[in-house]
Amino acid sequence: MHINQDFPPNHRTMEENNIIALIKNTTLKKNYDNISRTESYNQYFKRNPEIRWAFLAGMVSRNAGYCMTDLKGLWFQKMINKKMIKALFLTYEDANWLIFSDAYPQLLLYEISKQTGRPLFHLLDEFHVSPFMKKVWQGFWEEKNIEYLMTSLIINEQHLIQKPIIEKAVFKRKVFHTPLFFFQDLFHFSTVVFPTIEGRLFGFSVHDFKKLKSRIKLGRSLAWLLFHPDYLPDFMDFSERTPHTGSRFDYEKYLGDGRKRDTPYLRTSYPMISHQLDVKERKWFHGQPMEKWYSPLPTPNEVEMTEWLIKKQNQMHAFSLLNEYVINKGKRSKD
Repeated sequence: MHINQDFPPNHRTMEENNIIALIKNTTLKKNYDNISRTESYNQYFKRNPEIRWAFLAGMVSRNAGYCMTDLKGLWFQKMINKKMIKALFLTYEDANWLIFSDAYPQLLLYEISKQTGRPLFHLLDEFHVSPFMKKVWQGFWEEKNIEYLMTSLIINEQHLIQKPIIEKAVFKRKVFHTPLFFFQDLFHFSTVVFPTIEGRLFGFSVHDFKKLKSRIKLGRSLAWLLFHPDYLPDFMDFSERTPHTGSRFDYEKYLGDGRKRDTPYLRTSYPMISHQLDVKERKWFHGQPMEKWYSPLPTPNEVEMTEWLIKKQNQMHAFSLLNEYVINKGKRSKD
């Protein structure tokens, strides 16, 4: 297929217009909810294993699902009111929806470029992708620097959500500036877990989640862990053998301690969400220097979190029961 890369948007060829329409329709369909996004990332990685970010995004998306259904689970229902549950869910949902709506067209355009044998990254403008990533994809086509592309996608996604999600007034007021968020370590909101079917849990927690540099560091550390040759086969095995339901029980069933499901399936917990976001809010890159985000990171010392996470979960359960007791005692005293 012949694509004239010098034509302006109003002079796209029929083939280009068909590609644009296909990508827009596919992205819209696949961005239905957390389950469809996770599966789309995983399937894409199977087709294009050189795009490592897709597998990372799929595994992180699993964690977003876990956190969403935790909010409707047995323990969180004892601690959080319905307004807070809705606000927290929308924070996860909006962030993950926005990342997918930006990243998946990039992934599909690369895949179609492979199929046609021609780079089509000039079409990224049609999807409001940052000039930063447009340049990165053009470089990847020529140099095939897998690590650089993965890091760049991490940097891009975290910049993308900073203003429309993290700094958005309603989320700052209802989520990030609430007492609950200051207990995020207890509630593992800022912990990303990579499970294995042997019942081992690996991952990292992040402090100062609101800060861009903290989230980029977390993403890069997770990428290092996920593709570490000592662990990658186990993570891939878990992903392949464990359908994503959104429930943390997806990995808790492998822990071997006889626990029962206490968080529901995602699709029985939440309705479909209609998203509205001004295209202007996506524009984060204005030619600023980006080199600092690629600086080498120290090798993490601790990567297994199994015992720590179980301990944190027990603490959260105890806190939940105490909170329920205090509330019930207050109700009895009023009566």
